[in-house]
Amino acid sequence: RNKAKNIQLLCARLLNEYDGEVPASREGLVTLPGVGRKTANVVLSVAFDIPAMAVDTHVERVSKRLGLCRWKDSVLEVEETIMKKTPIERWSRAHHQIIFFGRYHCKAQNPGCGSCPLLDDCREGQKRLKKGLVKI
Repeated sequence: RNKAKNIQLLCARLLNEYDGEVPASREGLVTLPGVGRKTANVVLSVAFDIPAMAVDTHVERVSKRLGLCRWKDSVLEVEETIMKKTPIERWSRAHHQIIFFGRYHCKAQNPGCGSCPLLDDCREGQKRLKKGLVKI
């Protein structure tokens, strides 16, 4: 119900305040009902081809497991760290690559560490390997 309500409010705001055009800035997008930083970054990246890094649960989990970020980092800190470590022209594509890697390989409950090409560089995978939790 909340999503439906936000979609209706968002459409009304787009029509009334933006002449039916979706804003092409993060600042404009986050003023819309139901749109936060992650959604704004996805819209910028996909709809407007503006480099952006959207951090969802997959991106956060994978970046922390690989040791790209600290375990205690907030979503915003994860975003900033990945952007610093990734060339700007790769942000949008890297975001999707990390999501798919986290969704299908480095899963939350049952990561595929034994067949992971990044095992040698993965902080969490190395811990699991030492504990005997990884079958190679």
